Amino acid sequence: MPPAASCLRPVLVPVLVASLAASAQVQIGGKSPYRPSDLLTRTAFDHFYNMEFDRSVEEFQRVANHYPDDPFAVNHLLTAVLFRELYRMGALNSADYASNNFLTAPHRNADPKVREQVKYLVNRALALEHSRLERNPKDVDALYARGVTRSQFAIYTALIEHAWISALRNAVGARRDHEKVLELAPNYVDAKLVVGAHSYVVGSLPWGVKVASSLVGIGGNKRKGLTFLQDAAAGGGEASVDAKVVLVVFLRRERRLEEALGLDRDLVARFPQSSLLKLEQANILRDQGKRDAAIAVYREIWQAGHNGHYPGQHYESAAIAWGDLLRAEKDYAGAAAAYELVNQVTQPNPELQQKASLSAGQMYDLLQNREQAVKKYQQVIALKADNAPADSARRFLKTAYRE
Repeated sequence: MPPAASCLRPVLVPVLVASLAASAQVQIGGKSPYRPSDLLTRTAFDHFYNMEFDRSVEEFQRVANHYPDDPFAVNHLLTAVLFRELYRMGALNSADYASNNFLTAPHRNADPKVREQVKYLVNRALALEHSRLERNPKDVDALYARGVTRSQFAIYTALIEHAWISALRNAVGARRDHEKVLELAPNYVDAKLVVGAHSYVVGSLPWGVKVASSLVGIGGNKRKGLTFLQDAAAGGGEASVDAKVVLVVFLRRERRLEEALGLDRDLVARFPQSSLLKLEQANILRDQGKRDAAIAVYREIWQAGHNGHYPGQHYESAAIAWGDLLRAEKDYAGAAAAYELVNQVTQPNPELQQKASLSAGQMYDLLQNREQAVKKYQQVIALKADNAPADSARRFLKTAYRE
């Protein structure tokens, strides 16, 4: 990260986290003549939230072809294309976002064709939005749509281009667009998603970082942020689902675990094909100290995925989380067995497979099974020799792992 961006990192992190969480704007209804409100759009978003990305992209493309001058249709397609690629790259690991590692975590490179497609869709949406705003600067639909486009571009420039200043500028621009929407139309509750998410995260920062945030025009208040998100979630509009997803994350942070669990279970019931939503349910149960219940859900995700329930998804994350739980209890044999499940996946995510193999090797070392530990470390290096897990594996080949 360049020096200028490093100085802004405490500001950049929360703004981008909020933008990422609030980026997928689902079209459920709406009376505006400018927004597609057809069955195909709703079906496409069902596929999107169920992580059936290929189908959602194809369907959103058909909608965009039918509504070529509608920025909402373009934004929907942009969302699906971008998140499909981020998932393929391994850039949607929830653990990275919980620890702010998402800015530096290694992942696969983006497909050059997808880069060009994303930039084309961003430019197309912005052109449509600016055209409408030139005719009417108070066009709240156009302002709202531009805020969505800017949020998407902030995510793209940060996670794919690593252009930190540009990412921050677009993220702040998105919030300001939606704040303007609320000034003009206070009942436009969908706009409370981005504003509320940003407000909560910035309001959670240490005092010194809040001051830095205020210098770039980003204020924050935790209570106001949660209230805005609850309004958006209850509004039943295009931001309702996303607001619920964000609330699950923030309520978990606030240790309001029963509320978070209830929201997540509702989302799982609505989108049963999403392994990520189901995985969050297990993680919350673990936070609650409900160890057996958490393991039961991890096992359920693993078995369902192994039986084909989550096609194209990295359900092996559940096996790793299961192993991590047992490892924390010093059940090293059980943890190793959980990590080894990843090797049963036909096409595992390479980064997750490396992590599982490295963790399994460490467990075998703690179990005094040096021969098996060495095999796992060699597997880590064979998967990819020039990254941090491989460096750790080489170190443990020389000296056995010890806690």
